[in-house]
Amino acid sequence: MKPPKTITTTAKEEEEEEDEQSPTPPVISMLQWWRRWTVLVAAIWIQAFTGTNFDFSAYSSDMKSSMGVSQSRLNYMAVASDLGKALGWSSGFAVAYFPVSAVLFSAAAMGLVGYGVQWLSIASDVIDLPYSLVLVCCSLAGLSICWFNTVCFVLCVRHFESNHSLALSLVVSFNGISAALYTLGHEVISGKSSGSSDVYLLLNSLIPLFVSLLALWPVLTNPSASDATRTLDETRVFIIFNVLALITCFYLLLPSSDTYLASSPRWHFLGAIFLLLFPLCVPFLDYLLRSLHSCFHYHSSGYAVVNIEEPKIPRSRGVDHEEINAEGDKVGRRLGDEHSLGMLVRSLEFWLYYISYFCGGTIGLVYSNNLGQIAQSLGQSSSNAKSLVTLFSAFSFLGRLLSSAPDFTRKKLDYLTRTGWFTISLLPTPLAFFILAYSSKTVLLQVATALIGLSSGFVFAAAVSVTSDLFGRNSVGVNQNILITNIPIGSLFYGYMAGSVYDKHATTPSVVSHTVVCVGRRCYFATFLFWGCLSVVGLVCSLILFIRTRPVYHRLAQNRN
Repeated sequence: MKPPKTITTTAKEEEEEEDEQSPTPPVISMLQWWRRWTVLVAAIWIQAFTGTNFDFSAYSSDMKSSMGVSQSRLNYMAVASDLGKALGWSSGFAVAYFPVSAVLFSAAAMGLVGYGVQWLSIASDVIDLPYSLVLVCCSLAGLSICWFNTVCFVLCVRHFESNHSLALSLVVSFNGISAALYTLGHEVISGKSSGSSDVYLLLNSLIPLFVSLLALWPVLTNPSASDATRTLDETRVFIIFNVLALITCFYLLLPSSDTYLASSPRWHFLGAIFLLLFPLCVPFLDYLLRSLHSCFHYHSSGYAVVNIEEPKIPRSRGVDHEEINAEGDKVGRRLGDEHSLGMLVRSLEFWLYYISYFCGGTIGLVYSNNLGQIAQSLGQSSSNAKSLVTLFSAFSFLGRLLSSAPDFTRKKLDYLTRTGWFTISLLPTPLAFFILAYSSKTVLLQVATALIGLSSGFVFAAAVSVTSDLFGRNSVGVNQNILITNIPIGSLFYGYMAGSVYDKHATTPSVVSHTVVCVGRRCYFATFLFWGCLSVVGLVCSLILFIRTRPVYHRLAQNRN
């Protein structure tokens, strides 16, 4: 007679069996659900207060006057900041070898030094900083922004793996409101009519460090596998977060209206902070509603939230060389195939995409850097210039939010691929520049600024998803860093061109400084025409890219169905 078999179990297996038998208490489950979402809220805070490069135009005029530099040399400071972003690949190595919290505070330290030294160049009449040191600090400040972005990217991917595209598009969107928030902060501290702008640099150096301290506890949260399958619940919360983001966007536009909040910067600023804190309550409310729903056994009338996921390509499946050869003349490699550096630079689609970005989003970024001098040359006051910065920031935020439209309209508008949305987003840019070249009226200046902010915001936020779609999800980090090399190149090219035209017509010395100031439409007329023509080139390239990649998106949709 055989002895009975003995079953041995490890302590870990026994714990798992006990967990399966005994359900988690509701309070503990709710707290676990809430803490997971605090990670996303922390990433939103980080993005909202670390887009410090977008308020450059708010203090650039004072920096130019304080340092006694020409417009071209001022533009080189913006170029230096963009060159710092070109070194953003270093943040990937940092995340690989150090904790995320260490990378977060390293970025805060770089921003503290970078913007702190620039603040000394304006605020201190005793210390005369060399121009080369200011350039180095601009690069360091630009690098800090990339490190902050990497931290947010890692948090979204680790904690929201199934819906990471929605998390990324939402979080990146808040980077566009930084200039508006810092403008409100400046108005609270210095007053709405204050002409001093050195407070911007002081806030740029201190606030990211303060926000990093606030976000430390959520950043230290470890990913939990217990909620990995709750994608339906996640998507519902994401929709609520996007609605709150839209409310925040329109709320920040109140300075352009005649409301009470517009005349009270302190209450306006506190309202903006409340809108950034309120998302902490959303997971609680969602959990309570779901609990009530299950208690009363209430069944909805059929409404369901679509679960939006990235297209999954089986890893075991090899590359279909016959299909690539058959479609190679049209779309190159299969959508989602991993592209190495060599394959990337040999791809026609990559260069169409590169030129579209170079002649679209990058021009919008350079326009925002020159917005202070543009407003000054057209006779706008300092307060009006800051209002333009807020307007650009708010519409850039709106454009970033709209970049998630392809995910929500995938089934209804299957003929309009992500590259098609990218093409549509570039339409406002040439229109805006031709409007600026046509007239210098204040209303048209505001309309053009809003259009450029909307367009460039969409491009910046959609770029990661487009890069992932066309050249591989696993290689998106490397390929995206290669793509954004167009930003420092475009910043140097466009900035040098704009600065040269400005300095050429700046023949009247300023009364209050040793620098020359250009006044009149001639200061940027040729620049606007040139930028408008180049943006048309970018639009055409994006249209060709859409046509060439549309069959691949269509095939992917069929495979998904």
